[in-house]
Amino acid sequence: MRDFKNTLGESAGLVWRALYERGPKTKDELKDITNLSDDKLNGAIGWLARENKIKKQKGNIYELDNTNLTPEIGNNAGKIYKVMDIWGEVDIPILKKLVNIDEEELYSALGWLAKEEKIKVDEKNRFNLLE
Repeated sequence: MRDFKNTLGESAGLVWRALYERGPKTKDELKDITNLSDDKLNGAIGWLARENKIKKQKGNIYELDNTNLTPEIGNNAGKIYKVMDIWGEVDIPILKKLVNIDEEELYSALGWLAKEEKIKVDEKNRFNLLE
Protein backbone atom coordinates (compact mmCIF):
# COMPACT_ATOMS: atom_id res chain seq x y z
CA MET A 1 0.00 0.00 0.00
CA ARG A 2 2.76 2.41 0.86
CA ASP A 3 4.29 2.26 -2.62
CA PHE A 4 0.90 2.59 -4.32
CA LYS A 5 -0.10 5.48 -2.08
CA ASN A 6 3.26 7.22 -2.44
CA THR A 7 3.21 6.82 -6.21
CA LEU A 8 -0.25 8.35 -6.50
CA GLY A 9 0.61 11.12 -4.05
CA GLU A 10 3.72 12.00 -6.05
CA SER A 11 1.70 11.87 -9.28
CA ALA A 12 -0.90 14.20 -7.74
CA GLY A 13 1.90 16.59 -6.83
CA LEU A 14 3.13 16.61 -10.43
CA VAL A 15 -0.36 17.32 -11.76
CA TRP A 16 -0.98 20.03 -9.17
CA ARG A 17 2.36 21.69 -9.99
CA ALA A 18 1.65 21.57 -13.75
CA LEU A 19 -1.74 23.20 -13.31
CA TYR A 20 -0.39 25.75 -10.84
CA GLU A 21 2.50 26.79 -13.07
CA ARG A 22 0.86 26.49 -16.49
CA GLY A 23 -2.85 27.00 -15.91
CA PRO A 24 -5.77 24.87 -17.14
CA LYS A 25 -4.80 21.85 -19.26
CA THR A 26 -6.36 18.85 -20.98
CA LYS A 27 -5.44 15.32 -19.93
CA ASP A 28 -3.21 14.95 -22.98
CA GLU A 29 -1.39 18.15 -22.10
CA LEU A 30 -0.99 17.00 -18.50
CA LYS A 31 0.39 13.65 -19.69
CA ASP A 32 2.94 15.45 -21.87
CA ILE A 33 3.99 17.82 -19.08
CA THR A 34 4.17 15.23 -16.29
CA ASN A 35 5.18 12.12 -18.26
CA LEU A 36 2.60 10.12 -16.29
CA SER A 37 0.86 7.02 -17.63
CA ASP A 38 -2.92 7.14 -18.09
CA ASP A 39 -3.41 5.10 -14.91
CA LYS A 40 -1.20 7.34 -12.77
CA LEU A 41 -2.71 10.51 -14.22
CA ASN A 42 -6.25 9.29 -13.53
CA GLY A 43 -5.24 8.21 -10.04
CA ALA A 44 -3.72 11.64 -9.46
CA ILE A 45 -6.93 13.33 -10.59
CA GLY A 46 -8.90 11.18 -8.14
CA TRP A 47 -6.45 12.04 -5.36
CA LEU A 48 -6.72 15.78 -6.08
CA ALA A 49 -10.51 15.54 -6.32
CA ARG A 50 -10.58 13.99 -2.84
CA GLU A 51 -8.46 16.91 -1.64
CA ASN A 52 -11.00 19.30 -3.26
CA LYS A 53 -8.28 20.83 -5.45
CA ILE A 54 -9.17 20.02 -9.07
CA LYS A 55 -12.08 20.98 -11.27
CA LYS A 56 -13.08 19.72 -14.71
CA GLN A 57 -14.25 22.38 -17.16
CA LYS A 58 -16.12 21.94 -20.43
CA GLY A 59 -13.97 20.31 -23.06
CA ASN A 60 -12.30 18.04 -20.49
CA ILE A 61 -9.96 20.78 -19.32
CA TYR A 62 -8.70 20.57 -15.74
CA GLU A 63 -7.86 23.47 -13.45
CA LEU A 64 -7.08 24.07 -9.80
CA ASP A 65 -10.29 24.97 -8.00
CA ASN A 66 -12.87 23.43 -5.68
CA THR A 67 -13.75 20.10 -7.21
CA ASN A 68 -16.85 19.36 -9.19
CA LEU A 69 -15.82 15.70 -9.51
CA THR A 70 -17.22 14.36 -6.24
CA PRO A 71 -20.40 12.94 -7.80
CA GLU A 72 -18.44 11.16 -10.52
CA ILE A 73 -15.32 9.97 -8.70
CA GLY A 74 -16.67 9.82 -5.16
CA ASN A 75 -19.62 7.64 -6.19
CA ASN A 76 -17.31 5.25 -8.04
CA ALA A 77 -15.00 5.13 -5.03
CA GLY A 78 -17.99 4.16 -2.88
CA LYS A 79 -18.92 1.36 -5.27
CA ILE A 80 -15.36 0.04 -5.29
CA TYR A 81 -15.24 0.19 -1.49
CA LYS A 82 -18.46 -1.86 -1.27
CA VAL A 83 -17.14 -4.46 -3.72
CA MET A 84 -13.92 -4.84 -1.73
CA ASP A 85 -15.89 -5.05 1.50
CA ILE A 86 -17.88 -7.97 0.08
CA TRP A 87 -15.31 -9.71 -2.11
CA GLY A 88 -12.12 -8.87 -0.27
CA GLU A 89 -9.12 -9.10 -2.52
CA VAL A 90 -9.76 -8.09 -6.17
CA ASP A 91 -7.71 -7.17 -9.21
CA ILE A 92 -8.34 -4.51 -11.85
CA PRO A 93 -10.25 -6.73 -14.37
CA ILE A 94 -12.58 -8.01 -11.65
CA LEU A 95 -13.17 -4.51 -10.28
CA LYS A 96 -14.00 -3.19 -13.75
CA LYS A 97 -16.58 -5.95 -14.22
CA LEU A 98 -18.13 -5.79 -10.76
CA VAL A 99 -18.37 -2.01 -10.61
CA ASN A 100 -19.11 -1.64 -14.33
CA ILE A 101 -16.80 1.31 -14.99
CA ASP A 102 -13.97 1.89 -17.44
CA GLU A 103 -10.31 1.98 -16.50
CA GLU A 104 -10.14 5.80 -16.41
CA GLU A 105 -12.98 5.97 -13.88
CA LEU A 106 -11.52 3.03 -11.96
CA TYR A 107 -8.10 4.59 -11.45
CA SER A 108 -9.61 7.95 -10.51
CA ALA A 109 -11.69 6.21 -7.84
CA LEU A 110 -8.65 4.23 -6.64
CA GLY A 111 -6.76 7.52 -6.32
CA TRP A 112 -9.62 8.87 -4.21
CA LEU A 113 -9.53 5.79 -1.95
CA ALA A 114 -5.71 5.88 -1.73
CA LYS A 115 -5.87 9.49 -0.53
CA GLU A 116 -8.35 8.37 2.13
CA GLU A 117 -5.93 5.56 3.11
CA LYS A 118 -8.69 2.97 2.70
CA ILE A 119 -7.04 0.52 0.30
CA LYS A 120 -3.89 -1.48 -0.09
CA VAL A 121 -2.37 -3.34 -3.02
CA ASP A 122 -0.31 -6.50 -2.77
CA GLU A 123 2.67 -7.72 -4.79
CA LYS A 124 0.28 -9.35 -7.31
CA ASN A 125 -1.59 -6.04 -7.91
CA ARG A 126 -4.68 -7.16 -6.02
CA PHE A 127 -6.53 -4.52 -4.04
CA ASN A 128 -8.11 -4.87 -0.63
CA LEU A 129 -9.38 -2.65 2.14
CA LEU A 130 -7.00 -1.62 4.89
CA GLU A 131 -7.85 -3.27 8.15
